[in-house]
Amino acid sequence: MSKVWTAAYEEGVPTEIDPRHYSSLIEVLEESFHKFADNESFYCMGKCFTYSELDLLSKKFASYLQNDLKLKKGDRVALMMPNILQYPIALFGILRAGLVAVNVNPLYTARELEHQLNDSGAETIIIFENSCHTLQEVLPNTPVKNVLTTGIGDLLGFPKSMIVNFVIKHVKKMIPDWNIPIAKDFKTELFDASADGYQRPEVSLEDIAFLQYTGGTTGVSKGAILSHANIVANIVQARAWILNYLKEGKEVIITPLPLYHIFSLTANCMVFATMGAKNILITNPRDMPGFVKELNKHKFTAFTGVNTLFNGLLNADGFSEVDFSSLRLTLGGGMAVQRAVAERWKKVTGVPLIEAYGLTETSPAACINPMDLKEYNGKIGVPIPSTDMTILDDDGNVLPTGEVGEIAIKGPQVMVGYWNRPEETDKVMTKDGFFKTGDIGFMDEKGYFQIVDRKKDMILVSGFNVYPNEVEEVVVTNEKVLEAAAIGVPDEKSGEVVKIFVVKKDPSLTEDELKAFCKEHLTGYKVPKLYEFREELPKTNVGKILRKDLRNEELEKHK
Repeated sequence: MSKVWTAAYEEGVPTEIDPRHYSSLIEVLEESFHKFADNESFYCMGKCFTYSELDLLSKKFASYLQNDLKLKKGDRVALMMPNILQYPIALFGILRAGLVAVNVNPLYTARELEHQLNDSGAETIIIFENSCHTLQEVLPNTPVKNVLTTGIGDLLGFPKSMIVNFVIKHVKKMIPDWNIPIAKDFKTELFDASADGYQRPEVSLEDIAFLQYTGGTTGVSKGAILSHANIVANIVQARAWILNYLKEGKEVIITPLPLYHIFSLTANCMVFATMGAKNILITNPRDMPGFVKELNKHKFTAFTGVNTLFNGLLNADGFSEVDFSSLRLTLGGGMAVQRAVAERWKKVTGVPLIEAYGLTETSPAACINPMDLKEYNGKIGVPIPSTDMTILDDDGNVLPTGEVGEIAIKGPQVMVGYWNRPEETDKVMTKDGFFKTGDIGFMDEKGYFQIVDRKKDMILVSGFNVYPNEVEEVVVTNEKVLEAAAIGVPDEKSGEVVKIFVVKKDPSLTEDELKAFCKEHLTGYKVPKLYEFREELPKTNVGKILRKDLRNEELEKHK
């Protein structure tokens, strides 16, 4: 079992961190509020709060939760909104009140929302108006007693708040009609609350900070229990890794991934808050022209995202003309970074796209490439401080260097378990405390880990393993391809064959042309036998391509 000595790859980075560096996330937040009081904290649509303003507003909201709603330590509070200024205020208020934050995807269907509210037992929800019609549909079937609603523009100041809300509701018609009699206005309750009533709760590192739900790729979504210790440890681990390359109080980070997603939640919202950074919240990253326009307003120094987001920006008009002179760090995670995208990113921005790896269950960071990496290396990096990683076979035995198996992780950032699902917890945790990730990969002779693919996405062609990542990586190097997704479909002769779904960059691309390209670059059994061109591919809220949706479509065809 290999424990990688991180200091061998990052000069000045400790091999171990103290996971008890803070007593709780409350102390983490308080330190930032006081240390960077006059710094700008979160920015959205032209409005920005300083850390001292964020301190006051989140304390007022914590007081409201404690005194007006009478919530008690450990009660679950759901948050259902995109990247808007209300999110950090509500989140930090929830944590400061000793409550448990339950992040909810605003794009959830009624079925998904009902499940998460019931599973978590959340009796309070803060929700933006665009999703209220979904909540209305399921509310009677959930334990929710308190509903706080907010419009996207509510905290942008007069008259912009009124203009933005009017356009969203009456011009763009983005808010379906809804009627929730018990609903209260978040902004009104926030500004009417008194910070004087706030009582700092006794919260320890062992207390739960988040129920962070997984995507439900294997069925119903599960809530990963993330304690204050888990998140604090991951903050300290990540800071130890990046601090030599960034400057406290001087960073401006672009945040296009939703803060309710674990990557953005810990990396952008938490880690960069401890550095006194200015967070540029991108509310709708799918609006590429608007995104590029926003980038032109800021001298940003750091950028996080997923492969599809970087690819989308690289193909957006005007992106190559953006001023990247201040950019020092680009971090990619959430899904595999493709070589073609990473190399083009470096060419356009002058900054390498550094790949990191983690999961909801690991808070999320577990493995990161060295910050001084000059070129894309195809690896997910080496374990961060106080983290052990190994490769296991199907029987749980440790595999030697270079052999492919399941990646397993042990460290202070690994979740407590799945909420109310001890059997599911037992399936993924080994007796000696390693979390089995479900990702297939290997460790090379230098201690670097490389992902091959998701265990459940592997395609079996005539007894040979085919990894979708490899096929997709080859296909997207074709200059006429924008995006691609590979899956296995049933076949009488070989068990499965590879099918590739492709979004064209150049309309002239033909199936025969792409097939010839694949035959040139892939071994015979890996070459897709089936090809389908589409206008777009199904994706998660953060832009991760949903192979499972494509597989389900194919299974329906073969029924």
